[in-house]
Amino acid sequence: MPAVSRFPVPEIADLPEDIRSRILAVQEKSGFVPNVFLTLAHRPDEFRAFFAYHDALMDKPGPITKAEREMIVVATSNANQCQYCVVAHGAILRIRAKNPQIADQVAINYRKADITPRQTAMLDFAMKVSRKAEEVGDADFAAVKAHGFSDEDVWDIAAIASFFAMSNRLANVTAMRPNDEFYAMGR
Repeated sequence: MPAVSRFPVPEIADLPEDIRSRILAVQEKSGFVPNVFLTLAHRPDEFRAFFAYHDALMDKPGPITKAEREMIVVATSNANQCQYCVVAHGAILRIRAKNPQIADQVAINYRKADITPRQTAMLDFAMKVSRKAEEVGDADFAAVKAHGFSDEDVWDIAAIASFFAMSNRLANVTAMRPNDEFYAMGR
């Protein structure tokens, strides 16, 4: 099997207790340890910061559903050519949306996916933040807000796209391999 990462992957037993506990809890829930946990465990302080921000963005309640948050990750991760995030978050999207086709549709071309106009506007904005943030202007805000998104929602869309742009780049540099288990999840 190919390596999980270009960088050393620590043994779970050798990790600080808080990180080890989190990884074991994920393993118990999903049946495997996602490689992102193993890759980032190489740098414990960054692991903690990464997952604290991830959880703050992805697990919060609100008008943007957890499935829609995953749509943002899948669409922008595809644009950033991040195989790990497209595969891993595609699996989560399929499960959260209860739709086995949605992740493939959103990853390949969200504008032709079976999603609502509101979701398309959300992804249009997320893509601009991810790929051309320096060009985001008032017209972009107006377009997404015309679909009922509040200022706080727009912040969330931008923060998710921005966070995963960083994550995508780190996953690409580390050559993070998607776990085989992700491919069959939610299908």
